[in-house]
Amino acid sequence: MQKTHETPSDAFHGKKPARGTQTLAKRVREALLSLGGEAHRAMVIETVAKKLGHDARQIPEDLEVALILSFEENWRDERRRAAYGFHLPFGEGSHRWSVRREPAYLH
Repeated sequence: MQKTHETPSDAFHGKKPARGTQTLAKRVREALLSLGGEAHRAMVIETVAKKLGHDARQIPEDLEVALILSFEENWRDERRRAAYGFHLPFGEGSHRWSVRREPAYLH
């Protein structure tokens, strides 16, 4: 059986296990916490990219898309939104992301 190469964006086309999107969601959560709990999504993406060893001036487009989709998918799912504490302080369509710091969300 031949193993195929999976890109981060494959996670959103049913080609990669959910575990990959959970890992991205955890990275988004960590970045938000390191940024004080709230930031523009571009800053969050830059923070995650730097932690993964990327040059912030040349973030791979598929990583950027995967992070955005991971946040959106987890934010839209009530159970996962509660687990990660994801919040859009200015409502749907906003590029300002936040994480609620309630004790239930801290691991």
